[in-house]
Amino acid sequence: MNILSETISMAPYKHLEEYSIEITNEVREHFSRIIEDLGEDAHREGLLKTPERAAKAMLFLTQGYRQDAVEILKSAMFAESYNEMVIIKDIEIYSLCEHHMLPFFGKAHIAYIPDGHIVGLSKIPRVVDVFARRLQVQERLTHDILECINKTLKPKGVAVVIEASHMCMMMRGVQKQNSVTTTSGFRGQFEKIETRNEFLKLISSDLS
Repeated sequence: MNILSETISMAPYKHLEEYSIEITNEVREHFSRIIEDLGEDAHREGLLKTPERAAKAMLFLTQGYRQDAVEILKSAMFAESYNEMVIIKDIEIYSLCEHHMLPFFGKAHIAYIPDGHIVGLSKIPRVVDVFARRLQVQERLTHDILECINKTLKPKGVAVVIEASHMCMMMRGVQKQNSVTTTSGFRGQFEKIETRNEFLKLISSDLS
């Protein structure tokens, strides 16, 4: 089987300092109260702008709620007869655990087998970003990405593997700094063991 494989270091979306003033002010006030409730002085010099910075950071880190992953894929779908495996691996992921609102981060490896249409390679990492920039659990993040690509592109098969470290496990709780969580999902031809094994072998190898 011929393979088109690409390693992508995830670049952030274009940084835009555009926030709803009303929402930003409301979230800022919540952060100010949290700082006070923790026993700090929200009015001391070092913390004066912290509530606003925290509000903008939270809005940025959850901007996926205001983005449409399906439309991102549809914007760059092209008719093409290529029908071999396409792999985009090492896509950087940064998300927030919905249980503690602490970060988890790692890499996603995604493959699909086209069935009449391909998609611009940069759109796959953008789809990952849309779902990662929400309050998430890794299991649902894997499923969201998988189903979005499968239902929108309608390929012969889709595979998603995510490897991530969770700060809720590293900083608190069991405090296991070296643990990594792996989740996966497969549809279509990737449910066949031969195709799945080929994909898993390729994402674990260095083709450079």
